[in-house]
Amino acid sequence: MGGKKGQSKRLKKVGVLAVATGLFVGFFPVASGTFGTLVGVALVWGTRSLPLPVGLLLLVGVGAAGVWAAGEANRIFRKPDASYIVIDEIVGFMVTMVGIPVTGYWLVWGFLLFRIFDIVKPPPANYFDEYVKSGWGVVMDDVVAGIYGNILLHLMIRASI
Repeated sequence: MGGKKGQSKRLKKVGVLAVATGLFVGFFPVASGTFGTLVGVALVWGTRSLPLPVGLLLLVGVGAAGVWAAGEANRIFRKPDASYIVIDEIVGFMVTMVGIPVTGYWLVWGFLLFRIFDIVKPPPANYFDEYVKSGWGVVMDDVVAGIYGNILLHLMIRASI
């Protein structure tokens, strides 16, 4: 019963959940956002040799997939921005590291700064978090946190020269 259509729906749901939960890391029982950010760290590390324009295209692609998957996951979980959804942390961390040297030192700083801004949610991140109840809202508050982290990292780099 259900046939190909039912199988296709199940496959879509698994795909959505794989993307939205950072390959199911979001189902960790504690600190799912922190573990999601670590997936972002691994992704940034794994793609560190890409030229900047290619890295930016990857970021846009992951971001677009994240907005879509987060919106679909909201419907699956019947809750906006369920804690299982961590694609936003992955995208936010990627934003944090744009144009930053991918070394252990800067990855640790990027991780810490991103997590702080993601938790504190300074404006306009708090607006997206509180008022935009779609895939866009799920991802954009973390993009804003990533922008703040990126700016601070660039200032730190310039201060150390």
